[in-house]
Amino acid sequence: MAALQTLALLSVIGISSSQTSECSYFNLMSHLNLTSSNEALQVARPVKSWNTTTLVQLDMVLFGILGVDEKSQTVALQVLIRMSWRNELLSWNPSEFCGIDMLNIPRSMVWIPDIAIKEDASDTGSVQEDPFLKLDPSGLLSGTSRQQLTYTCQLDLFRFPFDQQNCSLEFYSLSHNSRSLKLETTGNGTAFTIVSKMIKTTEGEWTLVELQVTEDAASTLQRVGSSLQYTVREHQEAVRATWSSSGSRRLQVVMKRRPFLYVINLILPLMFLLFLDLASFFISESKLSFKVTVLLSVFVLLLNLQTILPSTEEHMPMLAVYCVSIFTLVFFGVLEAVLVSFLIEMDDSRREEAKGAVRAEVDNQPKAQRPTEPTEETDETEENQPDDQNLLKLILDKVQLTLLEVLRERQDKRKPGCFRKLAKLIDVVFFAIYLTTIIISLIVLFVIWIGK
Repeated sequence: MAALQTLALLSVIGISSSQTSECSYFNLMSHLNLTSSNEALQVARPVKSWNTTTLVQLDMVLFGILGVDEKSQTVALQVLIRMSWRNELLSWNPSEFCGIDMLNIPRSMVWIPDIAIKEDASDTGSVQEDPFLKLDPSGLLSGTSRQQLTYTCQLDLFRFPFDQQNCSLEFYSLSHNSRSLKLETTGNGTAFTIVSKMIKTTEGEWTLVELQVTEDAASTLQRVGSSLQYTVREHQEAVRATWSSSGSRRLQVVMKRRPFLYVINLILPLMFLLFLDLASFFISESKLSFKVTVLLSVFVLLLNLQTILPSTEEHMPMLAVYCVSIFTLVFFGVLEAVLVSFLIEMDDSRREEAKGAVRAEVDNQPKAQRPTEPTEETDETEENQPDDQNLLKLILDKVQLTLLEVLRERQDKRKPGCFRKLAKLIDVVFFAIYLTTIIISLIVLFVIWIGK
């Protein structure tokens, strides 16, 4: 009887010990053949039938928009990428392993899709990958990576700094075609937008408006491999998502630039200088030097434009058109001031010549007819002369002085010369044309610039 009790006790202990061993991760990894090096799990695509397509789900959210480099035509983002796929060779029944429903395994132990970004221009040190993958009982593997992504983009700077950009990120497999690997996403743009705005860590010159996922409408026959495209749009409007049977996806990041800095540092100062140049028409003294100073100030502001806009832009941006237009208007204003100053100097020289001619006529008169100023010696001598002769001489001197004063008054009251009239006419006409051109140009520029 005691022997039977002992045997029963030993059997219970054995059963409990076997159940305890079944509850360990090590036993589960042994069951999945992950305890030793298994090159087949690392190299071969994990499907039971070779013609089965592996569906890779790839999602991307933004931590922040780091900036856009107009010179190098690149966009920098801080992104979080989550990728998941099914491994048909790694599955288990959680009830057989004490309810274990999640297992973390190293990346080096299993096959991972070789997904790359076509437009990627960042270095390998900017990627922070999770060293472990999560495996669920159905064989679904998922992993995340955080990356400071820098990628190339053909920027359209026509409306800079109120510009709208449309850039694409294309994810593709380096070694698999569309029959063996297909890329998709698990969520929609609305969910990605909400998550991105909740987890954002930085937001500089650019602000995120909306994040949308669209599918490329290109036919599968036109593709050798399946690709997933993420389009980064620096735009103020959302773009509708369109779906088709193709395996390609496109994520559109709708973001807009904050133009306040460019308005304060460049647009408004140029406008103020233009108004100062317009106000210079109401001054007469030092008008030319004032206009030259305004022209040099505009030129200094144009140097800042050189450091902003790229030299490879095919079409002249509206900001450059705005700056060049103001510079051209001020330049023509300087030329007009030079012409007016030249005509006024010509008129003044003609006046001097006329005054010189009057003086020459007076100097050529006989000495007896010239007015003389009385002196003490002449007074003494005149006292000794007869009174009639002195009286006649004094009357003649007064008449000569009166004639000279009348000639001088007539000379001063002369109307402006022909050159001065022409200068005044040119100044008035140019002011009217200048003011009209400024108003029309600014209205047209800002309508094209800011208008959608």
